Amino acid sequence: MSQNNFSIKNYIKEESLGGILLIISTIAALVWANSSESYHHFWHDLKIGFSAGDFVLSHSIAHWINDGLMAIFFFTVGLEIKREIMGGELSSMKKASLPIIAAIGGMLVPAIIYSIFNASNAGYSAGWGIPMATDIAFALGLLALLGEKVNVNIKIFLTALAIADDLGAILVIAIFYTESIRTELLFIAGGLIGILILANKLGVRKTAFYALVGLFGVWISFLFSGVHATIAGVLIALTIPARPKINESQFISLVKIKIDKFAKQEPNDISLLTDKQAHCIDDIDKIADDAHTPLQKLEHALHPITSFFILPLFALANAGIRIEGKITDLLFSSVSLGIIGGLVLGKTIGITGLSWLAVKMKIATLPQGTKWKEIFGVSMLGGIGFTMSIFVAELAFSDDKLIQMAKVGIFSASIIAAIAGLLFLNLTYKKKKPD
Repeated sequence: MSQNNFSIKNYIKEESLGGILLIISTIAALVWANSSESYHHFWHDLKIGFSAGDFVLSHSIAHWINDGLMAIFFFTVGLEIKREIMGGELSSMKKASLPIIAAIGGMLVPAIIYSIFNASNAGYSAGWGIPMATDIAFALGLLALLGEKVNVNIKIFLTALAIADDLGAILVIAIFYTESIRTELLFIAGGLIGILILANKLGVRKTAFYALVGLFGVWISFLFSGVHATIAGVLIALTIPARPKINESQFISLVKIKIDKFAKQEPNDISLLTDKQAHCIDDIDKIADDAHTPLQKLEHALHPITSFFILPLFALANAGIRIEGKITDLLFSSVSLGIIGGLVLGKTIGITGLSWLAVKMKIATLPQGTKWKEIFGVSMLGGIGFTMSIFVAELAFSDDKLIQMAKVGIFSASIIAAIAGLLFLNLTYKKKKPD
């Protein structure tokens, strides 16, 4: 239990700091895009790639980020989902029911609201998936501004909700935002995933093996199959071993033996260790490695990279809207209004509404020590779509004008949701009597 809480607290802290970097990257992108033509040229016109005979792989820097680096982000998300299902906030129906039901409400209602706004225009209707996503880094980053007065269980609820929400977004991308499919490549990818699953069952724990088969097999197959390559990241993550080689009692017993052996060595009067002491420490390192799961090691290693590098870089490459013409025309387009309505109203209504219904029907229970006002405030923060919403917008539309409308709607909705959620929660905690 304590280890899981420690993991959750570290996760929340890193996401909060990552949210601050996202804000900085977004501001930088907006300033750059509206002050110089070099923004679009650098991210979208410059090509990077390689060729071998007739085989050519060349894409823009933004495309490599969106299809390459974001696959690592989704791989990390997949690790988080597997960890939460196996031993975290999604590990039992009692724990998982409320955030999962809340996430479903927070996806369905925004999609319905967007579809109502754009029912009369078939060209705009593809954007229904844009307001379904919650940006956990931004939401937790802003929640951190309220300090220690925020109940840690409400932070855990928001985290679990966003992870369930990410899973929903991944399914939406895989099913609805896939172009023409080359089934033979998907069969190859499926066979390679089968090899990874078999390796897991046979006890293969070397992360390098999973990385090589995953990157050069599964990811490349998805890249050319028509299904978005980021889905490969999630599927590979689900094959990573999540069981330690030795259990806790074995770990304690083996380490004690090595410590006793180390203690019996002759005292050393210089700073260097003796050969026997060094061997004991190496053996303890090996035992510790056997007691750790490859899944958790990878997650701990990759989470800071995604939070502090990949997502800010994604924002820098994609958040730069160059305002051309009247901003009001973009803001009051049906695409933008549908996204604003979906994120600001849809998330609040969907998350709070289905949560309330689930608790009333005794399907779920409120997190310990939380009130409905806190759930309502967190539901507002769920309207911060940003990173995931921009990602879906790039998939949903090919017309630059529609993408521009969508991004204006995403920014506007995220700002409104952030301010409304923070003000409401701040007011709630001010009125809350101390224990």
